[in-house]
Amino acid sequence: MAPSILGRIGQELGIQTVAKAGRDALLLILARSIRMFAYGSSTLILALYFSSLGHSDQQIGLFMTLTLIGDVAISLILTSTADALGRRRILLLGAVLMTVSGVVFALTSNYYVLLAAAVVGVISPSGNEIGPFRAVEESTLAHLSEAETRSDIFAWHVMAGSLGTAGGSLASGWLVQRLRSAGWSDVSAYRAVFWIYAFIGCIKAALTVLLSSRCEAEPAPKSSSSQVDEAELQEGLLDGEDSAAREEGSEPVKPPPKKTKIAQITPESRSILYRLCALFSFDSLASGMIPFSLISFYMDRKFHMPQGKLGSIMSAAWFVSSISSLFASAISKRIGPVKTMAFTSIPAAIFLALIPAPSSLAITIVLLVARACLSQMDQAPRSAFISAVFLAEERTAVMGVFNTLKTAAQSAGPTITGFLAGSDRFWMAFAAAGILKASYNLGLLASFMNMGRYDRKPVSTPMSIPLESRGDVAGHSNGQELRDWRSTRDSGQRDDRT
Repeated sequence: MAPSILGRIGQELGIQTVAKAGRDALLLILARSIRMFAYGSSTLILALYFSSLGHSDQQIGLFMTLTLIGDVAISLILTSTADALGRRRILLLGAVLMTVSGVVFALTSNYYVLLAAAVVGVISPSGNEIGPFRAVEESTLAHLSEAETRSDIFAWHVMAGSLGTAGGSLASGWLVQRLRSAGWSDVSAYRAVFWIYAFIGCIKAALTVLLSSRCEAEPAPKSSSSQVDEAELQEGLLDGEDSAAREEGSEPVKPPPKKTKIAQITPESRSILYRLCALFSFDSLASGMIPFSLISFYMDRKFHMPQGKLGSIMSAAWFVSSISSLFASAISKRIGPVKTMAFTSIPAAIFLALIPAPSSLAITIVLLVARACLSQMDQAPRSAFISAVFLAEERTAVMGVFNTLKTAAQSAGPTITGFLAGSDRFWMAFAAAGILKASYNLGLLASFMNMGRYDRKPVSTPMSIPLESRGDVAGHSNGQELRDWRSTRDSGQRDDRT
């Protein structure tokens, strides 16, 4: 009885799935954990560091906004080319940028130099994911896992990140407090944290080197000897259309230009993409208004607590968040990913809006932890949902678009909060963020609640048309067959003629 109960628990929590996931998946999960440790350690003291350098609340908010804008451009470029250039290379490049940013922050005090390092490099103002890492990792994990177990893999990926953030916050807070007690200045103590950040970037680069070639995108399948290569088919079809065009005295049809990775997203996927982009922008703007660093800044300003205590509170919130995210996969399997996202995020939004209300530190901590219990439970279902509704060859580009859009929407948030904080209306940022997040979840339910769980598969194309049939297709009058074939291919529907 006991072994069966333990086995059932392991199955519900995805422990067995992760144990069988393979070396590459485990390395990706470990890499995210140590990366988020670095983000958590630096984010706790980021706003405090700039404040100790003498910068105003408005400058702090502007810094975070411009950092996120820079991340938008870098993430879009790297994720849209990740499959072509190599996913491991992109992850390695991101780790190098992360290391460079840490070194610059540890060596200089100039506002504009720090801004340039944060824009070009990788510094997280929110404690959450920035840069190309998450999009590439999630696309790779989707590639390495099956649809039935994917939500478990993503749940552990999320939990590893939250645990890393919790550990980083705890270590950073107590390290700064100990260094202060030893006679270090505030600025010197904060810079010690950034040296650790740079060192972690080197560790992440080493883990990336250990990944195998299985992480790379699969090349496009080639046709067998009994099938026509797509290029040959198009050449034949165009030849037939050229003949018809010459008979009518018109110009031959030119081959279509090569499409970019994003342009190859199917019309069905584009419809889903646009709706999700509109919804995610609300959620991301709210997240940008109240990032992890500004919550720490707010708690420090309101309650004037030691850095070690502040780090412990934030660490406890992230730890609770990481544990609760494990249960998201089990819930998602029963009620679906969309309902899981909405039903956990709406209460979290209410708790977020209420955080500034109490004057008691104890009640504030209760609200903060209550929000943390639910705030990360939508991450794994969201990743699994995106992986399911988009084709495998679209995932890296689509996830890159989502992460870029979310970062772009977040970028306006810190500036808004900075101006509110500078005019003693910090509390309004919490209220506005809670309303935006609740609105996002209601819109998600309205748009996608009836969409069932499924995993889209690529369908057959006229690449499989036998060679002997090529002449009949190519010679169809006025190129109608070619236009029909293109329409069928672009819509992602099955061609019965094959």
